[in-house]
Amino acid sequence: MERTDEHGTRSVVEELLSRSGGGAPERIAELYAEDVDWRVSWPEPEHRLVPWIRPRSTRADVADHFRVFGANCAADEGAVSVDEILVSGPDAVVFGRSSQVVKTTGERFEMTFALRLTVEGGLITRHHMYEDSLAVLQAFDRAPCHG
Repeated sequence: MERTDEHGTRSVVEELLSRSGGGAPERIAELYAEDVDWRVSWPEPEHRLVPWIRPRSTRADVADHFRVFGANCAADEGAVSVDEILVSGPDAVVFGRSSQVVKTTGERFEMTFALRLTVEGGLITRHHMYEDSLAVLQAFDRAPCHG
């Protein structure tokens, strides 16, 4: 697959960030290749409490990830901010912060993250998220709120 130059890589990454804020999983997934090297920084490939943590490797899996994430986090109470985007040829790293509320528990998790992406032929072929997995787990592992 043809490697993307820095300008093309930055454009795809910025489009991903724009679409991610819109909550349309299929539209987000359009930016990914059919086969994706996908990783989320968890000690194990799947987690029994966090529904979006599971192995993924296809464009359809990417759409499912964003669909499941959206179904489990309150969009109107979430926020993501980007601190910096570093680009070198086809590779990019996005540094930022995320604050989300888990619908089932009402608990908020806050974390910093680094997202490593590779863009080839105008599509994302690698998506590796490095995040505070303990903060996410703790938000899912609390008893539901009783108001």
